[in-house]
Amino acid sequence: MAVKAELNSRDKRFLDMSLNAPMWKVVLYVGTPLALYQGLAALFTILDTLMASHISKESVSAVAYLSQLRLMLSSVGGGLAVGAGIQISRAYGEGDFLLVRKRVSTLYAASLSVGLLMLAVILPFTGGFLRLAGTPPELIAVGRQYFIVQLFVMVVNFLNEVYIAVERARGNARRIFLLNIAVIVVKLSLTALFVYVLESGLVMIAVASLLSELTMFAFAVRFSLIGDSAFSFSPKAVSFRERRVLEPMVRQSVPVIAEKALFAFGKTIVNSMCTVYGALMVGAMGVSNNLGAITTNPQNGYQQGSSAIISQNYGAGRFRRVLDAFYATAVINILLGALISGLELWQLRFLSGLFDGGSEDFRRMIALVYRYEALGAVPLGFNAAVMALLYGLGKTQLTLVLNFSRVFVFRIPVFWFLQHCTNFGQASVGIVMMVSNISVTLAAGVTALVVIRRFKREHAIS
Repeated sequence: MAVKAELNSRDKRFLDMSLNAPMWKVVLYVGTPLALYQGLAALFTILDTLMASHISKESVSAVAYLSQLRLMLSSVGGGLAVGAGIQISRAYGEGDFLLVRKRVSTLYAASLSVGLLMLAVILPFTGGFLRLAGTPPELIAVGRQYFIVQLFVMVVNFLNEVYIAVERARGNARRIFLLNIAVIVVKLSLTALFVYVLESGLVMIAVASLLSELTMFAFAVRFSLIGDSAFSFSPKAVSFRERRVLEPMVRQSVPVIAEKALFAFGKTIVNSMCTVYGALMVGAMGVSNNLGAITTNPQNGYQQGSSAIISQNYGAGRFRRVLDAFYATAVINILLGALISGLELWQLRFLSGLFDGGSEDFRRMIALVYRYEALGAVPLGFNAAVMALLYGLGKTQLTLVLNFSRVFVFRIPVFWFLQHCTNFGQASVGIVMMVSNISVTLAAGVTALVVIRRFKREHAIS
């Protein structure tokens, strides 16, 4: 029996909107729910960190450090979702709905296989893996069991990332927003129960994460097994041998996987370098990063939505609209960065005091780091718009170069210089974040100029 691939009326309406409606309307329609979710996710991450601080200050540092390791491993699933999502959106824009379904189904199968393989390889050697990653012994003692549970979270998250990428490709940002909010509520409710009521340790915070990811997975299964929709999973549509199905997704995904893994690995190196100022500085930088995410996460939401819009219009040959989407995203993100980071700086003493665990020194560390990090929020908004353009056009090799440079050119060497050649002391942690974020934005701006000029020439855009 042949595999069918159909569009429902909603998917048809959205495709018409993406290709023909005013671009500001399209970007706001798709990006705003994603930005709201990303912003709320950052706030809830802060609440999660606040609950960890109720256990101990060392728990905050353990969560901050080990979360980067999990992100490094999760980059495989996240990279597959992003890279393959580009190709799913392009096929959607081209009107090849059978190809859409084959790519969706194959992506689910590939992500599950990779996740189980990684779990089988790492789980038996968790202690050695943490030591190899340079994790301080005191954090291994506090967080080893927490990390083991997070490995299972990673596998479920692989499949959830695919589901989110599929819904994003079809412009179903509202469903992504509602489901993720439900997951966040489950996560926070369980964490509060485990920490404040049952007075459990750090491991149960990871268990709360696992149960919340399983909640999302239940919805993903429900919505991914619907009839003959082009965006639903079918075992018959899985095709690892058909070249036009798998090869473009792998080609687009490999640089994204490398980019995300190297970025997370680089941040673990930075975390290790922070221990020069004591283990608590790792926690202070983690809290500062969470405060920064309140600004950058909404910007990334618009980036994600815009990259799908750009890919659809590129596949449909609407080349002028590709650039319109980039310009609209850049303006929105720059305004967001200025507004949110300004409000956070205004209330920095209050925000940093939420996590100090009664330690004024810890609060000062947090405030010191974030005061510098916040200065990169506006440039990073433009950087996110450039990333949306590059992802949407499938130029993932360039995003790899830029994000590699952000950590391994503009952050780690600069941090080493600040530590060994200046007297800035603890302020170096915040200064290096500011320098790397501004520097990568300048590099992204130059890249965008070159790419746009070539794009206009290739497609005869005046």
